[in-house]
Amino acid sequence: MYDSGSVPAQNEADSMTSFSLLEPPQPQGIRDTLYLKAPPGSATALALAQVAASAPLLVITPNTASAQRLEQDLAFYSSVPVLPFPDWETLPYDSFSPHQDIISARLRTLRQLQDGARGIVLVPINTLMQRLPPVSYIAGRVMTLQSGARLDRETFRESLSRAGYRAVETVYEPGEYAMRGAIIDLFAMGMDEPIRIDLFDDEIDTLRHFDPGSQRSTDKIDGIELLPAHEYSLSRSAIACFREQFETLFDVDPRQCPLYNDALKAIPSPGLEQYLPLFFDETASLFDHVTDDTRIALLPGVFAAAEQHWQAIEARYVNLGVDPTRPLLPPHRAFFPVSDVFAAIKARPRVEFTEDEQQRHALAPQARALPSLAINARAKQPLAELASFMAAQPGTRLLFVAESRGRREALEEVLAPLKLSLPRVENFHAFLKGDQPLAITESLVASGLWLETPDLAVISETELFGDVVRQSRRREKATDDNELAVRHLSELREGAPVVHQAHGVGRYLGLETLEAGGQANEFLALSYADGAKLYVPVDSLHLISRYSGADDELAPLHKLGSDQWEKARRKAAEKIRDTAAELLDIYARREAQQGVVYEAPGEEYVRFAASFPFEETPDQQAAIEAVISDMVSPQPMDRVVCGDVGFGKTEVAMRAAFLAVQSGRQVVVLVPTTLLARQHFENFRDRFADTAVNISLISRFTGGKEMTQTLESIKSGQTDIVIGTHKLLSKSVELPKMGLLIIDEEHRFGVAQKEKLKTLRAEIDILTLTATPIPRTLNMAMSGIRDLSIIATPPARRLSVKTFVQQRDDSVIKEALLREILRGGQVYFLHNEVKTIENAAEQIRELVPEARVAVAHGQLPERSLERVMSDFYHRRFNVLVCSTIIETGIDVPSANTILIERADKFGLAQLHQLRGRVGRSHHQAYAYLLTPSPKAMTRDAVKRLEAISASDDLGAGFTLASHDMEIRGAGELLGDEQSGQMETIGYSLYMEMLDRAVKAIRAGKTPNIDAPFNTGVEISLNLPALIPDDYLHDVQQRLVMYKRIANTQSDGELKELQVELIDRFGLLPQPLKNLIRQTRLRQRAEQLGIARIEAGESRGRVLFDGSTQVDPLTLVTLIQTSPQHYRLDGSDTLRFEFTMETAEQRFEKVETLLNTLNQKVAKA
Repeated sequence: MYDSGSVPAQNEADSMTSFSLLEPPQPQGIRDTLYLKAPPGSATALALAQVAASAPLLVITPNTASAQRLEQDLAFYSSVPVLPFPDWETLPYDSFSPHQDIISARLRTLRQLQDGARGIVLVPINTLMQRLPPVSYIAGRVMTLQSGARLDRETFRESLSRAGYRAVETVYEPGEYAMRGAIIDLFAMGMDEPIRIDLFDDEIDTLRHFDPGSQRSTDKIDGIELLPAHEYSLSRSAIACFREQFETLFDVDPRQCPLYNDALKAIPSPGLEQYLPLFFDETASLFDHVTDDTRIALLPGVFAAAEQHWQAIEARYVNLGVDPTRPLLPPHRAFFPVSDVFAAIKARPRVEFTEDEQQRHALAPQARALPSLAINARAKQPLAELASFMAAQPGTRLLFVAESRGRREALEEVLAPLKLSLPRVENFHAFLKGDQPLAITESLVASGLWLETPDLAVISETELFGDVVRQSRRREKATDDNELAVRHLSELREGAPVVHQAHGVGRYLGLETLEAGGQANEFLALSYADGAKLYVPVDSLHLISRYSGADDELAPLHKLGSDQWEKARRKAAEKIRDTAAELLDIYARREAQQGVVYEAPGEEYVRFAASFPFEETPDQQAAIEAVISDMVSPQPMDRVVCGDVGFGKTEVAMRAAFLAVQSGRQVVVLVPTTLLARQHFENFRDRFADTAVNISLISRFTGGKEMTQTLESIKSGQTDIVIGTHKLLSKSVELPKMGLLIIDEEHRFGVAQKEKLKTLRAEIDILTLTATPIPRTLNMAMSGIRDLSIIATPPARRLSVKTFVQQRDDSVIKEALLREILRGGQVYFLHNEVKTIENAAEQIRELVPEARVAVAHGQLPERSLERVMSDFYHRRFNVLVCSTIIETGIDVPSANTILIERADKFGLAQLHQLRGRVGRSHHQAYAYLLTPSPKAMTRDAVKRLEAISASDDLGAGFTLASHDMEIRGAGELLGDEQSGQMETIGYSLYMEMLDRAVKAIRAGKTPNIDAPFNTGVEISLNLPALIPDDYLHDVQQRLVMYKRIANTQSDGELKELQVELIDRFGLLPQPLKNLIRQTRLRQRAEQLGIARIEAGESRGRVLFDGSTQVDPLTLVTLIQTSPQHYRLDGSDTLRFEFTMETAEQRFEKVETLLNTLNQKVAKA
């Protein structure tokens, strides 16, 4: 059942009324307004929570981002329920629908309000302008299911269909149901998990949740409420209402409107929400859904944001309202005008927060700004500012807030030097009610606050670590480390070949626990030639990488104790040195050349960036900053921006183009197909609409007279940005002021075009955009020759494409097509044999008569092809049987299913690119890779299909391209000669050696092919240092975690991993704490040039390697000062003696010794 917003626990409510931020009292009567100066930190949320403790509250924010931040803060401070009413997160008049989760959350909030929920409704101002269904709509369509109740299957099926639910074979997302005998699976709107109904005759025997991924049942529940699937109704009466109003309002032929025709068949077309007012005689606003005694609270900037949104609505109506197949509702019919919204706001008592210093009536809440409390890790006293604040405010109670359990543990560790007593409290209210001077809790509160009465402060991680740390933490969660993406061991299985840097190629036998020095520790067991075994300590896993080169079966096992591996490594190093020199020679001219130096971004650029209608993802922002940095530097830019389709690469290119035009330079955007050129042209024109930038298009369809005018405009410098296909590279196109070349999907161009591009590289700035970089491009980027930016963070609400590898079967095809067509979407059916493509289309028509089928392939006349693609884009067809012509096609947001016949014949990059054609909107997308029987496929094909089905995460393009390099070997990469070297030593090690060679040559040094590998520091403290089996039972997961711990390069990385472990698996057991602390010692010892550290209960020793950085004078001083504890044994060993019976004593003595040795380090 839904939580209708029950009355808060009395002690929480009491805690909120025990003090007040708001003096004098809150607004009472109609039009009674209280103006408040916006308080610092999260005090706004606390003030709102106090208002809401005595009456329901509608909080209006200027945008979605501020609403989401405030929701987190309110969850921390509020004693009443927070009811978010989220925005659709689509633009006005968009042709695709909101994410199902958003619709679900909105319907849930409307239902809770109907049930009398009294809390804080949170809404962005643009959402408040939307027209909603009448108040009676949901109440009249709620169905209740209870365990033990009677249920007629056919009647229930009809009810679900009328409510807008879709019948499918397997339930994955909200709004779907499946009936199989006595079992009914259902994903109800407003629920977080789907449910499984088990019938006994016509009675509900049990109701259980189930996991949509594994399809396994979980916990049992008593009952649920089913809400309708949409905010509009597809009942007969609603459709009749829609039909009448549509035909009255629009002067078009409705038969030519796919959306109208679908609606009459009760098919919920993408974007049908934009026509919601036509399904009802009257619509409602959110004000109609809240109670009469609800007060209003306004955050700063709300009125200005409303005016801007109304202008955007009117502008989009003018720009988009010219399509007779998709007429648009006038703005006042689709949305509430600003004047209506403002009048409704002013009709209620309200609290208005203001940042206007001139507002004389504004009161200041009783809250102060916290001073700087930042922890400076590099300072001698990192916690000095916090300690100073605590000393100056001895009577102030402090509540520290960490984001999660893992971060709380890490924060406690950071604060340990202050020797504070930090009891853990459940939440803010528990702290307020208690009397502890200090405490710590967990919450996602964005920032802290400091109250005057009572005298208490909330200190969040933002105050201690700053916004930069928070952003980097989010980024780490969203994307894997680029270097580790290729070398991870997560796919390692017993018997698989691996490479040990010091011993060569062996086979992985598994993890084994062995006793050494009386202590049990885990080792990686490897087998080598002649059955020899090697046991590698888990803290040395940074020396191990997956072997990827030849076939696993043919991997060359090396002989332990022989020089076989050393010879193979040396031979490969010689070839790699030559390859590195050759690669660098290609790009040397670019480095030496003085390129265009663009002006740094000014006010115009800031305005242009601010007009981007979405919030940049962290990766996208990093790519933009990297491109700007390249452009303002003297060397020509050559950067690859890799990101999945729809992740925001085009916006990066647009920012770069704007910067170039601002500096008086022309920009060329080169794309592989005419269709894509047209779409880029329209996107650029739309994005640059408010600027004076002139944009031209050149393609095979540009007519003679138009072409002449365009060429003249380019030649005279009037055109700032020119977009087109390879025709732009012809001699007839003269670009006197060319400064920036943007290439979309370089691997789609032919050899001649690539050669032409190569000659340009040393002269101008080049920005390459790609969804999956071809291996050669990726290899150069990974070798540091070209710069690489990876956008792996998906936009908000974007779902990964569910990928299925299945043998071809008519039932699979029919299910996939019907699933998409019945939800109003479109399907790509890829059949890459032009001779039989018409037969394939006819089979689809017979299999699914509901389908409207069109055919597209490369042998169609150019104009016919463009017409078919245009018709598909405008949804005149819902199934496109096509060849790979769609690989770099136009974006069709409503196409969310793709079926690929004979998927085994495609390369990995191509499969990923094809899969990227779907999933461009908020809907769950599906990719079906249809194959023959496994016996009919090559081993490489099976590997490729395994790789792409395993990498269905968003942003997987980079990882897949790396896989492609491993699967294909080096043949296509650097020629057959290099392929042999890669097969000998393995892909990962080959890349590492190439990277080293490139760096050496770039630094003007000759690569030392005889240089020994850094085999790492060996540490033996005779302590258990492992991940216990009862902490993390899965061997594969344990192996991955061992590898990640061993691969950390800094104390910061180690702390982040420690936080992740606690969050995912629980508090760290002592052996794992030992392993992490031991890894920290290894990191520090490596910097000092130490080869080995040993320590027991009473003595230990440190072995220095030949290139140690420790100053001899430091050693002499140490021995002279404490001869009873330290002595030298030969020239490379320092022995020490102490009482070290406990683990803590052992770690403390070794840490103190390393600190001493680090005090004065000789210059290398």
